[in-house]
Amino acid sequence: MRRYRYRCSVCLTTSPTAFHLDDLTAEAEGHRKALHGGHFPDGEHAGEIDRLGRWYVSLGPLATLHARLSDTLADLRHPADMGRPLWASVTAALVIGGAAALVLAVIFAAL
Repeated sequence: MRRYRYRCSVCLTTSPTAFHLDDLTAEAEGHRKALHGGHFPDGEHAGEIDRLGRWYVSLGPLATLHARLSDTLADLRHPADMGRPLWASVTAALVIGGAAALVLAVIFAAL
């Protein structure tokens, strides 16, 4: 399940977690109309977050891969929760490590 948040850098407020883009859009439009007269504040942003509340765009490529994989695994059991269980994080790390080892094995076998 995807999670989204809206952040207004002028008011220094962050919306609660939304699980659908329509809810995120409504939250952002409501904030703009109520506090900014319908104008777009400078520096506002909205986007997808992981189960720990971190913006995916602020993570590096490997951290994003790990976060997406572990979030997907954790969502299999509890789709609407926040937070990440240890088993999901460890499983994601093992999958990424196993894939890297397999790629290295294939490369060395080809040489």
